[in-house]
Order: sequence, then C-alpha cells, then structure tokens
Amino acid sequence: MPPRAERPPRARPPLGVAARRRSAPTQARLVAARVLERVERSRAFADLALQAALARTPLGARDRAFATELVYGTLRWRGRLDFGLGQLLDRPLEALDPDVRTLLRLGAYQILFCDSVPAAAAVDETVRSARVLGTERASGFLNAVLRKLARVADALPLPALADDPLGHLEHALGLPRWIASLWLGELGPDEAAALAAASNAAPPLTVRANRARISREALLAELRTRFPAARLCRFAPDGVVLGHGGHPGADPAFVAGLCTVQDEAAQCVVELLDPQPGERVLDACAAPGTKTTALAERVGEAGLVVALDRSERRLALVGRAARRLGQENVTALVRDATKPLADLPGAPFDRVLVDAPCSGLGALRRNPDARWRVGPEDPSALAAIQSALLASAGAVLVPGGALVYSTCTLLHEENEAVVADFLSREPGFRRADPAGLPASLGPLLDGEGTLRTWPHRHGTDGFFAVRLERTAT
Repeated sequence: MPPRAERPPRARPPLGVAARRRSAPTQARLVAARVLERVERSRAFADLALQAALARTPLGARDRAFATELVYGTLRWRGRLDFGLGQLLDRPLEALDPDVRTLLRLGAYQILFCDSVPAAAAVDETVRSARVLGTERASGFLNAVLRKLARVADALPLPALADDPLGHLEHALGLPRWIASLWLGELGPDEAAALAAASNAAPPLTVRANRARISREALLAELRTRFPAARLCRFAPDGVVLGHGGHPGADPAFVAGLCTVQDEAAQCVVELLDPQPGERVLDACAAPGTKTTALAERVGEAGLVVALDRSERRLALVGRAARRLGQENVTALVRDATKPLADLPGAPFDRVLVDAPCSGLGALRRNPDARWRVGPEDPSALAAIQSALLASAGAVLVPGGALVYSTCTLLHEENEAVVADFLSREPGFRRADPAGLPASLGPLLDGEGTLRTWPHRHGTDGFFAVRLERTAT
C-alpha cells in the first residue's frame, strides 16, 4: 500500500457555518446538488448557476454561505473525492448515475473537509437529499458508502509527491491529469504541487478604489471599520485586500461607487496598459466590466472607453458597473471583436486592451469548475480566437499607441505562442521597452517585460500580460 500523503488542513467553512445548523440544512444541500449537477451535465459556469439558484430560494445568509461552500469546495477537491470514493466502490464511479455521483461527492466533501459538519449528519442529510431529488432508490447505497468513508477517512492512502508526482497532483490535490502533466513539465514537482495547493485555496476578497472619487488610503481607512484585516495591495496602486470574511458587494463603500471588487492581478493588467487622462481606449472583450471601469477611471471625463462584447446580456453588466461608479465616458457596444473594428466610435484608439477569453487555468481558486469544464483540446481552439482578436484590435491602434494582450491562464499555447505569432505577422508592432513600464510592476515582470502573476508566488490569480506598441512609422 502506498504511503499516505499528509492531509491538508480541512477547509474552514465561511463565517456563520461553524455551528450545526437547524434551519434549512437540507435545502442548502439541495441547492448545491442541483448546481453541481448542472456544472457536470451541461458544463455550466458554477458562479452563474449558483447565483441563479440562490436567487430562487428563500435561504438565509448562513445557509446561502453553506451552499456556496459546498459547491466550490466540492469542485475544488473533486479529484481527491473521486479517488477516495473509488477505493470504496465495487464499480467505477463514472458508471453511477450522475445524480448519485453528485450526492456522493457532496457527502464525501462534508466528511473529509467540513469540520463543522459531523460525519453522521453529512450521511443523514445526503440520504434525505436523495429522497427529495427523486433518487430514493439509491439512498441505501449512499448511506453504506458514506458511512464506510466516515470510518476509514483517516486511513485512505494518497499518492505521495516524492514517489508519484503525477498521482499526487491528480489524486491528492485534485487536478485533472492533463493539467497536472503540463504543470509538472513546466514547473517540476514541488512548485507544481504548490501551485495546485494555492489553486485549491479560497481567494481573498480584493477591491479597487475608484480613483475618480477616493484614494486607496482613504478607502482603506473606511473599510477597516468593517474589514479589520484589510491592507493595501503589494503591486496594484489602487488595490485593497479585505481578507476572507464579509460581503463587499453589499458594503456601503461599494454601493456608493467608491470601489469595485477585482483581483489584484487583474488590476495589474490595467496598470500595465497605463492609460492617460483624455485618451481614447478600446476594451475589446469587456464583460463583466471590471477592467472597463478601471480604464474609465484612468482616462477621466475627457477620455473615452469603448467596451465591446458579443453577448448583449453580459454587456449589460458593463453598463450597470459604469452607472454605479458614476462614469459617463463608457460606450458599450455589442460586437464580435474578431471582426473589423474600423467603424467604431473613437477609432483609431490611443490604447487597446485585449483581455482575451481563455482556459482560465490561472484562476482555478476563483473558478474551480474550469478544471472540469476545460479539456485538453480547448487551448488550441481558444488560441485561434485569441489570435483573431489580437489582429482585429491591433488594426485600430494609432501609430505610437500601446496594446496589452492578457489572459488568466498559464498555458504557453494561449500566451507566448499567440504573441509570437502576432509579432511575426505584424512587423509594425514590437514589445514595449521594459524600462518604460510602470515601476510598481517591476517584481512581476521578466527581462522582456512580460507580466506574470502566480497564485502560489504572489497570492493573486495567475495572469499573463504583454504590452505591445505600434511603431510610429
């Protein structure tokens, strides 16, 4: 039997979940089960599916937090849950009905990772959920498997990093095998494991001060009355890290338009573009608008930000964010940015941001479902879209203007390869001189001026960004 890997600390439930709940525990689990089923069956985005599900329920704040923890925790640790359950079953986990498989994972997550939930309660509530969801036929099976898991949880063997690095990343740290293989090849066992572990941790809440209305120092002073652990970001000049508790979207500072929820790495992308007051800026892939509004804060009332997105529904989020922040310098248009853009208002532009759709593997801690939604064949298809976006957006940049290409993934195929291909086809573009890039980003830049952030190194999402310039001739 292979040696057991050291168990990571159990995930700490959100504030308010520590006490054994009596109000609606089954209802919270039902919400989680339905969301997880949607994610697996239709590759739905977990955050959108969860938001829609919670909007339809009368759950109180504690049970909404519990449902959220169950969804994200089960997705983060699904690989490890499947490995443990697989050792207890007499058939492959994939041979089970999807709804039964989902309930098994949900119960296993509570047993293995939720200290606040007694094992007996996790088993009992899973069986009750099965009855409500119409899978009563499986209640005896669920009861038997989860009770056995509760008895042997501490003795289940896990592949050790030293003996089986790939197995450790896949089965102990919950990565799909293809992602584990890529990270091992690029980073080696120790750092790949550190990245995987950081990608399983819940990210801190981070906000960006609306520099048109308040400095980040003044914002920090106000927020500390409600977020005692708040501190300034290390790299983003407008950023404040709030910590892991609270609801910034309901905070008076957010409602008043003084700040926007945004990860520090995403803030650094706008800092790399460095738009100036009065400039015309294109955001080619704008929704949901966090970078759009940051651009609008930088260019001020005399400037213009044109925000594009293919989805009218998602583009509405950009307009909503701009109105909350009091911005009248944003023009939002439904457009496919892979097509010619010369007819856009404001074209040509002084600066362009191409924050391209990507596999999202740098933001797994924030969107844990991405590891299961994205497959090994997707990066090449995404790279083709990214190349088309870069070519189209580059065509409407003024001579001497700056363009930033960014993604929240760590894959060479979507990052360096896309930029290299663009530069080989567009001789009128070059990389920006690293000496001329914002000094605050220095620790995040390599010798060529490429910005990289890593969850395990910097405590941010994993981003890649390069600033390109169009020659004046």
